[in-house]
Amino acid sequence: MNSNEYINVLFSGNDRVFDGVLTCMLSIFKRSTAKRPFRFYILTMDVSHIKPEYKAISEDLCIFLEEVARKYNTDNRVIRIDVTELYNKEFGGCPNEQCYCSPYTLLRLFIDMIDSIPEKILYLDVDVMFNRDITLLYDTDVTDYEYAAARDHYGKYLLNPNYINAGVLLFNMVKAKETGLFSKARELIRTKKMLFADQDAIYRSTSQKKMLPQKFNDQKFLHKSTVVRHFSKRLFYFPYPHTENVKQWNVSRMYRVFGYNAFDDVIHEYLYLKGKYENEIKS
Repeated sequence: MNSNEYINVLFSGNDRVFDGVLTCMLSIFKRSTAKRPFRFYILTMDVSHIKPEYKAISEDLCIFLEEVARKYNTDNRVIRIDVTELYNKEFGGCPNEQCYCSPYTLLRLFIDMIDSIPEKILYLDVDVMFNRDITLLYDTDVTDYEYAAARDHYGKYLLNPNYINAGVLLFNMVKAKETGLFSKARELIRTKKMLFADQDAIYRSTSQKKMLPQKFNDQKFLHKSTVVRHFSKRLFYFPYPHTENVKQWNVSRMYRVFGYNAFDDVIHEYLYLKGKYENEIKS
């Protein structure tokens, strides 16, 4: 089976992304009618010299995630790629190593250097969930573009009307390699301190991007039309102006703050599987 027969999805992070990857994967499976199998790539690394918790996601966690995935389709795969050596060579000690989120957000900038990455791949932050079928996004034609992305909810007002949110990026690797998107972005990371490091680097290095409707990366609301709900930090005005950073795996807070019931089936299975992993496998 060649890469075009798969739906290819990319995550990155340490072992703390387990809850996000699991909930996101479950939402994909439960909302998808696609018969094509999935390949989930997880880029990881050990940079515990920066922070003790910055350790690579374990093989055991990835094996468990693949077991979950294969219950939905026996051809589904979870592929762990350790890029520690690559990170230390390219970004070790760079101005953006202590970026706003974590150095793991920088790992997607290496995908043109990894031979196993397919020609089309969907990068996702782990704090997203699918409300509708993933093929509505994945089957977007990006033949003439480096990637497709939706606007950043706040950046489109504060920075530029077409400023993107890099939490959902549908990459055309052929075009991105032709234009040098990733190599230009890496050079910016190495040489210039930026507020939203990886996101700014991608945005500034872009030659050709396809703008997607907000429903493909809704960072504030959940509508019936929403395909991807991104649980990023957002501003609330009541009872006083403040921000909340509620993730889907913060189950009680998610229900209290948002009152959603659209993801009940996903959350129910997530809690069961998390308990199973902790009680039967991890122990």
